[in-house]
Amino acid sequence: MTEAEQEKAPDLNALEQEGEIAADYVEGLLDIADIDGDIDMDVEGDRALVSVVGLKGNELVGPGGEVLEALQELTRLAVHRQTGERSRLMLDVAGYRERRRAELTKLGTEIANQVREEGEPKALHPMTPFERKIVHDAVAAAGLRSESEGEEPQRYVVVLPA
Repeated sequence: MTEAEQEKAPDLNALEQEGEIAADYVEGLLDIADIDGDIDMDVEGDRALVSVVGLKGNELVGPGGEVLEALQELTRLAVHRQTGERSRLMLDVAGYRERRRAELTKLGTEIANQVREEGEPKALHPMTPFERKIVHDAVAAAGLRSESEGEEPQRYVVVLPA
């Protein structure tokens, strides 16, 4: 591995530490809220992944994942407070992100096919950065280009013809 590749490679120990800090933080929140759930930790690519599993109900996800997004930001802040480093941690609750990933991959592929057939750009509804990345990846896999436009929180994806 070259020196440049070593600098780019994620520090597995640091990511595992982020996951442990985040898991402790989320576990504390679950205790305070008196919500039963188990915590799973993993490293996926260049980010720590913490999942809350075994929940009954969607109170920690909220409409459109809004509560989950807020919990993720609070968890990232807790990690930052302890490590001094910005965290790209991903928090999932009850498999919401995996289900959403599948939905958005399907949407990105379908929209790419429509744009290919019609030859006209198509704008999608506003999405979170996580959601936009999935759509961009699906559009690229379908052989087309896409761009993000607008300002947060109203930023959206536009799929462009070839």
